[in-house]
Amino acid sequence: MNAIDTLIAHVRSRDFDSLPPEAVNAARMFIYDTIGVGISGSRHPRMPALKRAAQSLGDGDAVTVWGSGEKLPFPSAVMLNAYQVFNQEFDAVHDVAVVHAFACIVPAALGYAQREGGVSGKALITAVTLGLDVAIYVALAQRAPMRFFRPAMCGGLGATAALCKLAGMDADTMHNALGLMYSHLSGTMQAHAEGSPAVGLQVGLNARAAVTAFELARAGFPGPRDILEGPFGYFALYDFGQSRWADVANDVGQVFQIARMSHKPYPTGRATHAGVDAVVDLMATHGFGADDVETVRVHASALIARLVGRPAQPGMDSASAKLSMGYVVATALRKGRVGIEAFDPPALNDARTFELARRVEVLDDGNPNPNALGPQVVEVVLKRGDTLRLAVPHFLGSPGRPLPAPDQQAKFMACCASTKPRLPPSQAETLDSALRRLEELPDVRELIPLMTAPA
Repeated sequence: MNAIDTLIAHVRSRDFDSLPPEAVNAARMFIYDTIGVGISGSRHPRMPALKRAAQSLGDGDAVTVWGSGEKLPFPSAVMLNAYQVFNQEFDAVHDVAVVHAFACIVPAALGYAQREGGVSGKALITAVTLGLDVAIYVALAQRAPMRFFRPAMCGGLGATAALCKLAGMDADTMHNALGLMYSHLSGTMQAHAEGSPAVGLQVGLNARAAVTAFELARAGFPGPRDILEGPFGYFALYDFGQSRWADVANDVGQVFQIARMSHKPYPTGRATHAGVDAVVDLMATHGFGADDVETVRVHASALIARLVGRPAQPGMDSASAKLSMGYVVATALRKGRVGIEAFDPPALNDARTFELARRVEVLDDGNPNPNALGPQVVEVVLKRGDTLRLAVPHFLGSPGRPLPAPDQQAKFMACCASTKPRLPPSQAETLDSALRRLEELPDVRELIPLMTAPA
């Protein structure tokens, strides 16, 4: 069986009762996390422009925009919600695949559930778990350095698979839907290189495309078939023929990738997290502060240097600041943490942070893996002459170093408190409780009012 047939068979053959407990537990927690960061994303300064554009694309009230509560047609609402999940770089990621797939998958699946009704919490967990497998297994097969924006494209394929699962599609129709999604795939690393807010928009555009592909296939429109291994398939074009599907194929159906996802403790590019972890740890251990630091050196792969080695400049866009190791590490040194407010205008114009950021270096450690996020080694040189060194083999929030449950909840509640308009604390607590018993819900539409701030 070829790659796409293997993935389709996996999606169709599984139901909630056949999922291992660790996959169900991970799905519940990552759906919880995704909804929290997506609600918080309503505060992003680009949201008004995106809403104006969405409203010009057509009227309708099928699906709700998280946090602010506007009603839009299914594709437009999914685009906005996916962007909100991704726009603060706070959503969960697969560290090995380097993919944030929940940003596409959860808004698409929950949007379908709101429009159609009758989707249980168990069905949502199942669809998200299997859609994520499609996204991550395609990404894990890749070997070439990332030039196209993998989180958006693999996330779009995963979202399409999740929609097909929720609708109970047969194999042929699902094949068409994934083929049509392949025809929609878009997104390059140029926006990332420039630190443009279009990075997150690429995720939203692919989530919207997943809805389009799904509806076209459901209406009977055919799509291309051999979309992964064909001569002009995904692996040939987007991975330049370097993919190794055989290396991952045997894990499909045996290893559920949702249990290998990582929480993000900080609202920044994942590539910056080892730098934050290390300087916060070293400050706590050795008792120094930002004023004591001469230089910080982060030794990491060429991918890290390329992704987050950019200089920090006062007034830079928040999207660029989140992808700057210098800015993020300087913030951690000065504040002892990196929170949502670190990328608001007052912080982005603080000259002291940028002066310190200029003394943070990202150095290529020669790692031969072109897609490696870690390990990283951080050195802090103090003005008194000491050099403090800490290796970070596992990022905080990864399966090898899980984010503690109280910290997961603290993140969720902080996200709910940061929305614009603000979600009342009592409502956030009710939503927290509902999401923690997600598999007990007969219809997940009851979550939607809890995700929307009062008028």
